[in-house]
Amino acid sequence: MTQSSERWSDLTARVSSGVAMVVIGGIGIYLGGWVFHILVAAVCGLMAWELVGMLTPKRPGAKLQMGLLVAGATFAAVYLPIGFALPVLLAPALVGFGLLEKHRTVFMCFTVLIVLAGFGLVQVRDDYGLGWLMWLVVVVVVTDVVGYFAGRAIGGPKFWPRVSPKKTWSGTVAGWIGAALVGLLFSINTGVGLQLIGISVALSMASQMGDMAESGMKRRLGVKDSSNLIPGHGGLLDRFDGMLGAAFFLLIIGQFLSIAPIAG
Repeated sequence: MTQSSERWSDLTARVSSGVAMVVIGGIGIYLGGWVFHILVAAVCGLMAWELVGMLTPKRPGAKLQMGLLVAGATFAAVYLPIGFALPVLLAPALVGFGLLEKHRTVFMCFTVLIVLAGFGLVQVRDDYGLGWLMWLVVVVVVTDVVGYFAGRAIGGPKFWPRVSPKKTWSGTVAGWIGAALVGLLFSINTGVGLQLIGISVALSMASQMGDMAESGMKRRLGVKDSSNLIPGHGGLLDRFDGMLGAAFFLLIIGQFLSIAPIAG
């Protein structure tokens, strides 16, 4: 196999799996309500299942327990007043901290990231509507897709060769540019102003930080993929690490933004 063909060898599986995820996610996002709540809770639970599997691979019972606990907490928090939702969201991290025998701090930090990001996604869909959730999703997807193709087509200096040898500076910067264009298009169509370009780039950076955090954890654990659930992508945590970073960042800065709900 030539170097060029090897560079694109995973493209077919990656695209096929990506289309399937887009269809399932698109239906959930469009319908909203309890359908989207269940979808987000299930994804969060599966990511927690993968996380425990990487940290303590010889304890399948712990994987199932924490996956179900995270899924249940994420779903329940949506229907609780915020004052009661917050301790419910943080409880799985503390339960797992006591349950696991090693890598407890890593588990706690990533579990908090998972549940708060999931909660943030639901809040965006429920409070601000389909349009703003699509903005968030498109920014993250464009960052990943543009970065993937630009990195492999242009190449150049590596971004973090010791941990993620395939990531390049060309792909990283291309992701920012793609996010900026998304922000420009949404600013024109929503009338919120050109500051949305900068916010979109910041979300792109946050998504890349989520990606780097998960890559660093896997390198430390000696794991290639979080699981083999998704052909060409690895696991859900591999696929949604960028969304975790972006959604968590948006949850934090949301109080400083002034955007009106839009339906589509």
